[in-house]
Amino acid sequence: MMALSFAAIGGEGAQEEALEPWQQAEKTEVWEPVPPVVEAPADGVPSDATVLFDGSDLSAWEAEEGGPAPWHHQGEVMTVKRGAGGIRTRQAFCDVQLHLEWRAPVDIEGMDGQDRGNSGVFLQERYEIQVLDSHDNATYPNGQAASVYKQHIPLVNASRPPGEWQSYDILYTAPRFDEAGELESPAYVTVLHNDVLVQHHVEVQGTTEWIGEPDYGEAHGCAPIFLQDHDAAVSYRNIWVRQL
Repeated sequence: MMALSFAAIGGEGAQEEALEPWQQAEKTEVWEPVPPVVEAPADGVPSDATVLFDGSDLSAWEAEEGGPAPWHHQGEVMTVKRGAGGIRTRQAFCDVQLHLEWRAPVDIEGMDGQDRGNSGVFLQERYEIQVLDSHDNATYPNGQAASVYKQHIPLVNASRPPGEWQSYDILYTAPRFDEAGELESPAYVTVLHNDVLVQHHVEVQGTTEWIGEPDYGEAHGCAPIFLQDHDAAVSYRNIWVRQL
């Protein structure tokens, strides 16, 4: 029996060697599924993205407590209306690729640390990627621009001076919960700041907390993207999202 097995194996090997290279290559070609075509124009929006703000209006957003988004809107730019509260998308999201551009105000006289150009991008309204003027502005590193706030320090500081537009490209995997509401897998996030990788598939440890430790708390599903009013006239433009 052992001899027969070796012979069979040897026979298969001989047949394999008898195939032409192109025939051997064909055996590892996979033809399905065929990826859908997505148009990706230079400096444009992918054709399968949901545009959240292109300068036309604020219809994709609402106030924290509901109702029309109260922020200033001029041309292609929307700006935090200080004291009016943050805004959130009317649509809920889970796993996403998110692109947005932001600009810290140039009026920084007498301001430093967390008081300069502070805002934030909250994924599922809970998990914050910090927005801050971190150009020549010392603060605690796990609270500077592009940090996962109070959880992960960015790999580098890629900040531009206040008044210049900056970009975030965020790849986000939402947390998963089981039927009992227990955490099955945490959230993960990758962030590029001005096209520089600053967070590389880091684990989100729970909800963003100013005081205390992060915690996932109650189970939840998809939720809006939230932009924070932290009493600074931070501006945003060109926001789009792809659901993954």
